[in-house]
Amino acid sequence: MNISAILKYLTELRDNNNREWYHAHKAEYKAANAEFEALIQALIFSIGEFDPSVLHNAPQTLTFKLNRDTRFSHDKSPYNPAFRAHISSMGKLPVPVGYYLMIKPGEQSFLGGGLFADMFKDATTMVRDYISANGEEWEQIVNAPDFKKHFTVHGTALKNVPAGYDREHPQAEYLKFKSWYLEYPIRDAALDNAEQFLACATELFRLMKPFNDYLNKALAGFQMPTR
Repeated sequence: MNISAILKYLTELRDNNNREWYHAHKAEYKAANAEFEALIQALIFSIGEFDPSVLHNAPQTLTFKLNRDTRFSHDKSPYNPAFRAHISSMGKLPVPVGYYLMIKPGEQSFLGGGLFADMFKDATTMVRDYISANGEEWEQIVNAPDFKKHFTVHGTALKNVPAGYDREHPQAEYLKFKSWYLEYPIRDAALDNAEQFLACATELFRLMKPFNDYLNKALAGFQMPTR
């Protein structure tokens, strides 16, 4: 499990972000991808010690492609120089929420949890309704000392509390959100020692679990839209 090799490949892809370079260095991609899948497998096993629901996953089913959709972007670079994976009880689907990892050179790597996708209006409504009805439990989770030490809840949000919700609710600021997620930044140097990183990531994901569990209770019964 050589995370430095992953960073090296991604750095070179970032600096040579074109199809010619990518296809000429397929062997390097395959080697780096194999290291990433080995890391994901190790994370599955370590997360499985406190969340057995993830243990059935195969690493290759949890990762995302490097290709970018450039149709509506001014940046026409064909690849996102990042290896990404989402580990949950249902694989890499955004719901149920789980444990997210992005390795991207230039101090852009992070560990994540929660609901990143804000395009699913039903999911947003379900979480808002749950926070509105179970605000005390939410408060306990986000204000727990270990949680506050490491995390801040992020998400796209409205300027005002949406219609139908109490503007004076104790969690009114969170009711404005359309997504609720965590990002813990990882410096490139922290990836030099794979075993230390694995231990650190496992502990941070363990601290995220109550937050994920809360959102998954809110999202119980949610159905992903069909294409």
